[in-house]
Amino acid sequence: MRVIALIEKPDHVCYRYRLEAFIPELWERGCTLEAAPLARSWLGRLRQLRSLAAADVVILQRKLLPLLQLAVLRRSARKLIYDFDDAVYHRDSFARKGIPSRQRMGQFWATVSAADGVIAGNAFLAQQARQFVDSERVHVVPTCVRPELYEPAAHAARRGSTRLVWIGQPSTLRGLEQARPHFAAVARRVPGAELHVVCSEFPHFDPLRVVPRPWTQSGEADELTRCDIGVSWLPDDAWSRGKCGLKVLQYLAAGLPVVANPVGIQADLVRPGVTGFLAETPAEWATAVATLAADPQLRRQMGAAGRALVEREYSERITARKFVDVVARVTGRELSPVRWEPARPSERPRATSPSSPQLPVPQLTGEPSTW
Repeated sequence: MRVIALIEKPDHVCYRYRLEAFIPELWERGCTLEAAPLARSWLGRLRQLRSLAAADVVILQRKLLPLLQLAVLRRSARKLIYDFDDAVYHRDSFARKGIPSRQRMGQFWATVSAADGVIAGNAFLAQQARQFVDSERVHVVPTCVRPELYEPAAHAARRGSTRLVWIGQPSTLRGLEQARPHFAAVARRVPGAELHVVCSEFPHFDPLRVVPRPWTQSGEADELTRCDIGVSWLPDDAWSRGKCGLKVLQYLAAGLPVVANPVGIQADLVRPGVTGFLAETPAEWATAVATLAADPQLRRQMGAAGRALVEREYSERITARKFVDVVARVTGRELSPVRWEPARPSERPRATSPSSPQLPVPQLTGEPSTW
């Protein structure tokens, strides 16, 4: 079966974690995935959309197309799946015009209505889609990570030092900066605490020391496992409630306990006393960090529970099967494992592009792969 995915770009985090990650499972079930970045020009995009009739399935990822382009896509695609992992029907938390957007909501309604199947990154997003289409057409496939890429943190006792870590894109730093009072409270309560920021830009959180750690795709896992506690803060708003928690999943995969505020999926992933602590006020944050800083064994125990949660519910392999099952349901085909000949089992399948069949899996050197 031929699957073409219309994506923003090959190095976009959503493609990497929500489509590229599923290529091996698709391959094993007799499917090939072709990644096609959406053409930027109006005419070029119309030509691109009209050329999709040869695909068995077209996946539109995240993008809300103008109605004319959506209509062309719908006429061209034999089967159409819409995949999204953010509250794309809203503007983001810091938009000048505010979060609600009638235009985006209208485009979202049109898109999910046109799709044969809708894949949402979490239950909250799925519920938004179900307001416009039958619930049977909407499926939850969470964002996933590959736990084996992360060496579990050792949680060795350190004298006078506790390493907190935050990983994210520069655009999400504005949300983190809202937690300045919380980090100040941590600095007062836990002498020697420091915040490792894995990013391409770095904030200042005096009196808490910030340790800049430039992000690289090859080094992000090691940056996390060198630390003691993962932290995440989201604004409590309609945009953030649609987040799929990638940074928290990465912390858990690295065997780190997590301290986060109870917004959106963070309230599901961070299970109080099991995988970390949910904290809202500066005093609660300081207490949570102090408790973990003083007890390496507790950190180790929570880290192991978090990694087990990822392996059980959010691993790449588990999630890939859910994704392929949705494709099978939408197409009405039984996608049983097949044997490829000639095949080299040690070779990991790669995505191709309709215009460049030998397109390699991208290697990133720029922005973080999170969130």
